[in-house]
Amino acid sequence: MQFFRAIYFKKKYAVLGAAVLAAIGLGAHFLPPVAEYTSAVLTAQTKRELPIYCVQTEEKKVAVSFDAAWGADDTDELLRILDDNDVTATFFLCGYWVDKYPEEVEKIAAAGHDLGNHSATHPHMSTLSSEQITEELQGCHQAVKELTGIDMNLFRPPFGEYNDNVIRTAKANGYDSIQWDVDT
Repeated sequence: MQFFRAIYFKKKYAVLGAAVLAAIGLGAHFLPPVAEYTSAVLTAQTKRELPIYCVQTEEKKVAVSFDAAWGADDTDELLRILDDNDVTATFFLCGYWVDKYPEEVEKIAAAGHDLGNHSATHPHMSTLSSEQITEELQGCHQAVKELTGIDMNLFRPPFGEYNDNVIRTAKANGYDSIQWDVDT
């Protein structure tokens, strides 16, 4: 009787093992499409708008940018250092800074640096409506355009704060939103 019981248990485990392997095989066949579909549905429902943090390239490059929102005492020295090192940077300008320091804006543009929008008044953009965000963007844009003739297309949200509405509204106004990935 022990002999038959051992054979019975071995057959039972063999059948169970084969069933498990079959289930794994079927799961491996059907699960990836189901998981892919489920992931796509969940991602579509929860996709967050993001600014550009960095651009992948094989070249050894770094993008240097400055936010022009406070003083202007160091602008000449900064422009000299950039020029001495053959560096072109992006200056994200606030509209009130443009109004207060128009000569500095002209120097930056004349030196060949890129100009970007940093809003008209440096508010917490994620607390604003789309209409208010548009006013902030257009206020700064018009000040720079009137002074330099340059149409800016890069935007850095003040304080680095953004949400889907900020990114989408900036895009609707012709701006790519830019964020830093290394901060001094």
